[in-house]
Amino acid sequence: MSPRTADTAVAVHPLLAERWSPRSFDASHTITDDELVSLLEAARWAPSARNSQPWRFLVGRRGDTTYKRIFDTLMAGNRLWAGNSSLLVAAVAAERLEDGTPHHGAAYDTGLAVSQLSVQAHALGLHAHQMGGFDREQLRTALDIPDGYRPLSVTAVGALALADLLPPELRDRETAARERRPLKETFFAEGWGNPIPVRHDG
Repeated sequence: MSPRTADTAVAVHPLLAERWSPRSFDASHTITDDELVSLLEAARWAPSARNSQPWRFLVGRRGDTTYKRIFDTLMAGNRLWAGNSSLLVAAVAAERLEDGTPHHGAAYDTGLAVSQLSVQAHALGLHAHQMGGFDREQLRTALDIPDGYRPLSVTAVGALALADLLPPELRDRETAARERRPLKETFFAEGWGNPIPVRHDG
């Protein structure tokens, strides 16, 4: 087990237990074409309502124009570390279905696609860190995102580097214990706030 493996109530798949969102990325690492296609295929095959596939992705490799344009939209705190990642991937959701009606599940479905990309990254020995801290309108303008598509997130992907390479204000966050809200405070049955009546040995 990695020191960053989640302390789960019962065993879950290692790809889920070991996945985490670092900030320290190896600035010398590059993504191969096969790795990139693997990440995108994982996202492409995510489930969606009526197979509507509302997601679109803008993908930048470090050093190219797309990467720089995405990076420039990040909030200052994210710019402290995200520029060392190998990829920056902006996820965008179609706000309407093909028949023109509102797509109320577009953000949910796009989130599933991003999640699958993140898990596939871990399967490849890489790491992904999703961000909401970016200027959506700047991204829309910089990458010619048409009306009807809503920018949702930016994900940094790359190879892990030592936490010591981060600015001092981020090092403690990189090595802090991973935590989640307890099961009983998150999953309910028979009404809000009533924990699901399950027993486990953990």
